[in-house]
Amino acid sequence: MKIQQVAAQLYTLRDSMKTPDDMARTLKAVRAIGYQAVQVSGVGPIAPKALRKLLDDNGLTCCSTHEDVGMILNDTDALIEKLKTLGSPSTAIPWLGREHRIGDGFKRFVAAAGAAYERMKGAGIDLMYHNHAFEFEKTGGRLWLDTLYSKTSLKAEIDTYWVQVGGGNPVEWCRRMAPRMPVVHLKDLAYFEDGGPATAEIGQGNLDFKAIARACAEGGVKWYAVEQDNCRRPPLESMKISFDYIRESLCT
Repeated sequence: MKIQQVAAQLYTLRDSMKTPDDMARTLKAVRAIGYQAVQVSGVGPIAPKALRKLLDDNGLTCCSTHEDVGMILNDTDALIEKLKTLGSPSTAIPWLGREHRIGDGFKRFVAAAGAAYERMKGAGIDLMYHNHAFEFEKTGGRLWLDTLYSKTSLKAEIDTYWVQVGGGNPVEWCRRMAPRMPVVHLKDLAYFEDGGPATAEIGQGNLDFKAIARACAEGGVKWYAVEQDNCRRPPLESMKISFDYIRESLCT
């Protein structure tokens, strides 16, 4: 990967992204760390044009976003306009409630997601699915995530931490899905004395990120979004630790 492909997932910084003033300060700090791109998620209320200006003012690109599944499926055209304003080439379904996962609910989701995917594809935007751990539950002898990808054209956004928590192999999943994956979530996993698993800074946990990075690069992944759901130090400090490790150990 190249350092220009590394993005800060703003969900990590959600507590300092609540107001436009918060956002201005935080995005300036993100750029000072060295990030040149962000994935927009978990930010407070702000008009897309205003957010785009903050990004531009700080020399940051929007590589992707996470959006509410209801907006993705039911207000697709408005979402497309938002993404175009941000300059985002993709978005992801970040979470799926149980009502969409089983039985007729899953069938309806597959149909609606397929329609949204085609609508976005026509606008030049990729629609991805971001996994957690529940997708590694087997139904009828098959992983739920395998079923989803076999029944839809949705792009992948593999989250390395949640693959491991779900019992999968992050390297193998990245290798398998890379040709279908515009964005990967780099998220490390560690265990601590007070319990686990827990998210950790890249390189501070137990995942093999050198192998993960190779698998993604060989498959043509465009963006590497750094995310840490919960931090044991100030989140910006965590994001710097991750960025420095990636720059020194993973970038070519």
